[in-house]
Amino acid sequence: MTSATDPVVIMKQEVAKAAVERIKSDSIVGLGTGSTTAYVIEFLGDKLTKGELKNIVGIPTSFQSEVLSKKYGVPLTTLDAIDHIDIAIDGADEVDPQKNLIKGGGAAHTREKIVDAFADQFIVVVDSGKLVDRLNSQFLLPVEVIPMALSPVTIAIKKLGGTPELRMGVKKAGPVITDEGNLVLDVKFDKIEDPGLMEKTINNIPGVLENGLFVGVADVVLVGEIIDGKPTVREL
Repeated sequence: MTSATDPVVIMKQEVAKAAVERIKSDSIVGLGTGSTTAYVIEFLGDKLTKGELKNIVGIPTSFQSEVLSKKYGVPLTTLDAIDHIDIAIDGADEVDPQKNLIKGGGAAHTREKIVDAFADQFIVVVDSGKLVDRLNSQFLLPVEVIPMALSPVTIAIKKLGGTPELRMGVKKAGPVITDEGNLVLDVKFDKIEDPGLMEKTINNIPGVLENGLFVGVADVVLVGEIIDGKPTVREL
């Protein structure tokens, strides 16, 4: 387990705290997936336990965030039981200067996009290493595919200029299976000139459920950095 004195861990905790400070009582909160948002759920649970926040219900974006919410005492509901989400907090694998994102490192991007796009305010929590000049430069673009369509979708993505690879499990034989029971292709393009157009184009391929381009969804990006050995948080 990483020590709490690890600057990277402290930085993730600080940016998570900064995001939780923006949650108000009587809110429906979208709860993201990943290492930084795990701290968000933990700190949210702590505030509820202390009575600093009241009447909060969470919408988990993955099995991971559901398990963590139960662990830290954050009450949960489902999308079909609500008519709005006040605020969603989630991480990202890449963020460009226009606040467009690539998400899906945890293979939960379909649920994340539904929740994040539905929220009145979507806050992204990242470390400075996730900031890029151009999307898909450091991180592959995840595309969630219905299993029967794997071959035609692979061919279609290659025609768009992408190099797709089926995501394989770690400590598991065979491919990664999403919470929806689908497969993930991780795609590298030479250059994504227009992320918004690419997002729509890939999603229009029959058999694609959703891809990891989040264009025009993020309202606030909170960036954790280590400056002179100390963790700081700034808004992009």
